[in-house]
Amino acid sequence: MIVVDTNVIVYLLIQGNRTRDAERVLARDPDWVAPLLWRSEFRNVLTLYMRQRSMSLAECLETAADAEVLMQGKEYEVSLTQVLTLAAGSRCSAYDCEFLALAQALGVPLVTADRGVLSDFPSLSVSLNAFIP
Repeated sequence: MIVVDTNVIVYLLIQGNRTRDAERVLARDPDWVAPLLWRSEFRNVLTLYMRQRSMSLAECLETAADAEVLMQGKEYEVSLTQVLTLAAGSRCSAYDCEFLALAQALGVPLVTADRGVLSDFPSLSVSLNAFIP
């Protein structure tokens, strides 16, 4: 089991230069989990793609459905205290700290491409490239 941040889910489901990396992460460990926040962040990414005219509404709805299937039953609530404690001791946003709090609570790594998270929390996080040797 691994915690993945929203970008890893985006990389997997929206074709781009990091899609192959996300596929390799999934092949290595298909048991992905995330805090409930992933849904809002993912919707925000889809909205951006629509506004940039990179994806149609229909494509966004299909991608959102695929994401919901991928993450069904793998979403967790996280402790407010734990999130704020992690945020207080770092430069990371509360959003990032939700993913970190879940990784900490479950005792599993957070797989991410976020340099700030990787820098501030090297014991809780691992880069995609480091996860897929």
